[in-house]
Amino acid sequence: MLKIKNNFDLKSTITCGQIFRYIDDNDEFTIVLKDRVISLKEEKDNIIIESSKEENLKEIIYDYFDLNRDYDNIEKMIIEKDKKITDAINFSRGLKMIHQDPFETLIAYIISQNNRVPSIAHALNLISKNYGEKVIFKNKEYYLFPSIEKLSELTIDDFRNCKVGFRDKYLYGIMNSIKNSELDLESIYNMNSEDSLKYLMNFKGIGMKVASCILLFAYQKFDVYPVDTWVKKYMKDIYNLEGEKNIKEFTYNTYKEYSGLAIQYMFNYKRNSK
Repeated sequence: MLKIKNNFDLKSTITCGQIFRYIDDNDEFTIVLKDRVISLKEEKDNIIIESSKEENLKEIIYDYFDLNRDYDNIEKMIIEKDKKITDAINFSRGLKMIHQDPFETLIAYIISQNNRVPSIAHALNLISKNYGEKVIFKNKEYYLFPSIEKLSELTIDDFRNCKVGFRDKYLYGIMNSIKNSELDLESIYNMNSEDSLKYLMNFKGIGMKVASCILLFAYQKFDVYPVDTWVKKYMKDIYNLEGEKNIKEFTYNTYKEYSGLAIQYMFNYKRNSK
């Protein structure tokens, strides 16, 4: 068990659209990470974390929830550039950018195209149950996301049977690209954002939005970001700005390397504020 200071917004961070495979049981959250299952709950001034695997748990948690980054200072810099975003930032205090596994993020966001969140989660859970390692945690069964090697063995029909819909052929093609060393997920860490976007979009099934989500949520390239319906509504209401191209130009010119964070605050505020 690990106890850390409750210095981030646990619920907003987990439920703000970054990840799909979690369970919310009266604000006790269970999440399947790359190599373990964790549960988190708030208790007074602390967050209590239990895990199916205790090894280097603190390091894993701090990396996954990006707890070593100085968000307070970043938020001050964003507000200095744009006072109008103050309400969105104040509403989102404690929201962190989850640092996800690149391979699972790649698969998840290919599945996410024109898809509802419950369907995305269902497909990912089916893939994990059929091909991932079983973990018993708190007397319940969970399944880790399968390895690259395991998913490389799947056929289009195998993917289709996991309820991924028309994305079956994209997933099959992506796995072949990885198997043939055409797509190297590790190399993206060393690319700048523009090059990494172009690189990912060379592969069928990865458009601008999917590539942006992968780079933001797995590689923490904060100057790359998707523009979804909630962000478009926020931009129209606050800045009277419309059109994805105009929104991206304004956002990057205003917030620079922290554009993705600013967009996440806007998304969270517009979707969840009353």
